[in-house]
Amino acid sequence: MAEQSFQLYDTTLRDGTQQEGMVLTVEDKLAVAHRLDALGVGFIEGGWPGAVPKDTEFFRRAGTELDLKHAVLAAFGATRRPGVPASLDPQVRALLEAETPVVTLVAKSHTGHVRHALRTTLAENIAMIGGTVRHLVRAGRRVFVDAEHYFDGYQLNREYALAVVRTAAEAGAETVVLCDTNGGSLPDEVASVVAETLALTGVQLGIHCHDDTGCAVASTMAAVDAGAVHAQGTAHGYGERCGNADLFTVIANLVLKRGREVVPLERLRELARTGRAVTEVTQVPGRTAAPYVGTSAFTHKAGLHASALRVDPNLYQHTDPALVGSTMRTLVSDMGGRSSIELKARELGYEVEAGSDEVARAAARVKQLENDGYSFESADASFELLLREELAGGPPPPPFEVEAWSVRVLGLHDGEVRTEATVQLVVEGRRLTATGHGNGPVNALDTALHSALDPCFPALARLQLTDYRVRVLSGETGSGASARVLISYRDGERSWGTVGVDGNTVAASWRALLDAVHYVLLDRRPGPGPVQDASSLAAAGTG
Repeated sequence: MAEQSFQLYDTTLRDGTQQEGMVLTVEDKLAVAHRLDALGVGFIEGGWPGAVPKDTEFFRRAGTELDLKHAVLAAFGATRRPGVPASLDPQVRALLEAETPVVTLVAKSHTGHVRHALRTTLAENIAMIGGTVRHLVRAGRRVFVDAEHYFDGYQLNREYALAVVRTAAEAGAETVVLCDTNGGSLPDEVASVVAETLALTGVQLGIHCHDDTGCAVASTMAAVDAGAVHAQGTAHGYGERCGNADLFTVIANLVLKRGREVVPLERLRELARTGRAVTEVTQVPGRTAAPYVGTSAFTHKAGLHASALRVDPNLYQHTDPALVGSTMRTLVSDMGGRSSIELKARELGYEVEAGSDEVARAAARVKQLENDGYSFESADASFELLLREELAGGPPPPPFEVEAWSVRVLGLHDGEVRTEATVQLVVEGRRLTATGHGNGPVNALDTALHSALDPCFPALARLQLTDYRVRVLSGETGSGASARVLISYRDGERSWGTVGVDGNTVAASWRALLDAVHYVLLDRRPGPGPVQDASSLAAAGTG
């Protein structure tokens, strides 16, 4: 059971959408809310009805389309306008029309903002807070109050900031959330102000931090340690400027480091999956180095680390990645040596003997190829092909032979560019020729390969090129420099990468394309059952 006394509050759909480059449709917001609910957050702030038409539509549709199992939906808005009774304020009316169980009000707690942003008196602002909260509570709503700019306001005029907290609570607000709106407070300052506010008011407090000093998560944890029982954040730390506290990190920290089961342990294992699902919807990726859910969170490269991890994975990991649905990854590079090869082989499903000749040969080949410009960090498929060659004692018979390939790029007088690729292959003695067109050489070659091989190898039909990157290798300059090409693919739910290097960029791309096809056509794949060992591959003689 999740800890009932703690309020875990997500504001991705409101504060998170202020992230530069993020534009969500109503359907997107419904999808994200569904994912966050499945994770087990306590509250989902859906937006600002009445102020943003899209948010008004979201709440209208949420009533029939969003079947929340764990979370409570909250609508966000402001206190009444100066001089207007709450019952007559159209923005307050829109909050009630959203028909959410919870309403979160933003209220000014900084005297400068009251005078210059609201352009009203300090007394009127207090009346606005109290009157709006009472009106919503009488209408049957649970009310949270976000005390905006609280930490800056507390330093400027402590008594007024405290009066805002007391007024909201006395009017019926369930929780008053102290907001580090500018994100400029440090964790020790946040902890001190939260502790003092709690001691002086006795009000149930929450915390909302922005990340402008890189301290949003640390400040959130400090606030909770100081007595806050409500924490706000966003998926991946989305938000304006430098973003908000990353709610995924906060959740994992509270559960794994503080022993507070704010989400059930079985749902914590969905944390990484939830992170990936959210980015699929938003199309705004989280940081690869994000704690717990980033692709690099449990990734190791250096040889010293790999040697230690082979003995005990906990030596260089602060927690078991499986607890948050992540996995340990080993990067193969010239820094890693034999230990990295062994760990990566086991990660891919191959049982190898420590210190074996096969591992030594694979490590030597990796070092040589990386010296030649290859990089296997993002090319697991190319590495696995290399590994299988060494474990089997030589390259397997190819599933097809390449006789020739060509690319023709034609630029027309009107500026149009046409690209055509032709491949000549031999499959089981049959000569095949196919032509493909695309928006560039790689696209055209990929199309030609599919045209020739998909009828012979149906598994290839699901192979989809998803990303293409070229890097000119250092040490050479000009158009004659060698290039490294990294290509990413998806095959159903699996994804992987391949690498090719050549003095000709198109030839480097062709090498990477062929690796992808050969990888899909491996007739022996390490599956969920027993891992493969070197002896079985050598006996089979093929990959």
